[in-house]
Amino acid sequence: MEKENETLMREFVLTGLIYQPEWKIPLFLAFLVIYLVTIMGNLGLIVLIWNDPYLHIPMYLFLGSLAFVDTWLSSTVTPKMLVNFLVKNKMISLSECMIQFFFFGTTATTECFLLASMAYDRYVAICKPLLYPVIVTNTLCIRLLVLSFVGGFLHALIHEVVMFRLTFCNSNIIYHFYCDIVPLLKISCTDPSINFLMLFILSGSIQVFTIVTVLVSYTFVLFTILKKKSVKGIRKAFSTCGAHLLSVSLYFGPLLFMYVHPASPRAEDQDMMASLFYTVMIPLLNPIIYSLRNKQVIDSLMKILKGNI
Repeated sequence: MEKENETLMREFVLTGLIYQPEWKIPLFLAFLVIYLVTIMGNLGLIVLIWNDPYLHIPMYLFLGSLAFVDTWLSSTVTPKMLVNFLVKNKMISLSECMIQFFFFGTTATTECFLLASMAYDRYVAICKPLLYPVIVTNTLCIRLLVLSFVGGFLHALIHEVVMFRLTFCNSNIIYHFYCDIVPLLKISCTDPSINFLMLFILSGSIQVFTIVTVLVSYTFVLFTILKKKSVKGIRKAFSTCGAHLLSVSLYFGPLLFMYVHPASPRAEDQDMMASLFYTVMIPLLNPIIYSLRNKQVIDSLMKILKGNI
């Protein structure tokens, strides 16, 4: 019995997505295509920004960083999910599980801070256009980027350290397609109340702070846009901010559903669908949203294509 408990503490079974056996291959192919398009889209956006000197400004530095984080987030979760579609043994070791959660927590939190920084950037650009080059300098941009990544790293590290107090002896089955904190806490045989409390306080605070930053920034942006008498100016402002608002809405919705009230009773499949959306679909949609609605990105892409032709 002691040996069995020791094995359970070191290995887990990821149940993965709930589906009929005949859907295994179609789902694998669908998510494989999504992953490949996600990687090509985000890396392509990074290369585009890197190669075009006209895009070496704060707005596109934030956008390139967001594409990098989306690539990292998708690569943390999707490959393991794809493998589990094809294998019968869906085991993952405790160390692999902790590493996967750490990278996931780092990237998910970093993206929250990046979206807030991008909202502030748009606020200054639209509400204080004459002061924009003075306020949002490349130095400030780099500082915000560093703070975003450091904040994501520290947030994940805190949860990671606190999770090492847990033991897993009752069950080794994780009802999820990757190692997320809530499913792990649910199968712990150590009282996870402290972990749930820290999750609620830290994740809740970060989400409230970043969402309030976005809302306040765009409230000022909205008032500024409504004061404009030029229809062309209003369209340009809405076009600039529309992509960011759409991305923010799609990203924060599932996160709030998952983590602000982690202890409330919910079905595992609902949690899984919310997780699937912001770990797989959001990294796919972001480069599409920002590229298709951004004239400078499209012009830069057309320049490269014409040059190659």
